[in-house]
Amino acid sequence: MTEPEPFSGNCPCLSGEQYTDCCGRFHTGSADAATAEQLMRSRYSAFVLLHADYLLKTWHPSTRPAELDFDPGLEWRRLDILSVERGGPLDTEGAVEFKAHFRQDGERGVHHETSRFLRVDRRWYYLDAVALYR
Repeated sequence: MTEPEPFSGNCPCLSGEQYTDCCGRFHTGSADAATAEQLMRSRYSAFVLLHADYLLKTWHPSTRPAELDFDPGLEWRRLDILSVERGGPLDTEGAVEFKAHFRQDGERGVHHETSRFLRVDRRWYYLDAVALYR
């Protein structure tokens, strides 16, 4: 996996923490997400920062695409976690409903999704989306 480009300041997931203390530690591989919500937040931040390697690494092999292409005209602006179902450190599955606000070609939009996660060998993976609205 290639190292993420340096980023400083508040984490893009809007946790209120500094990036290095929040999603940055997952992106660099110095820690693994302990919960499905942490993984979801770190994946959102990876989309913001265009870290395709991290996104593919945290995608369950049964649903992982061969590669990711980012839309250069898409800018992620804000993440709102709406609900979390299970996904704790002792669970084997979880779901996180969220809204990710974006701008694309000067227009505002909202990506609304419920993501499903699986925990395999003490590591969380994104499985798929059970609801998708755009």
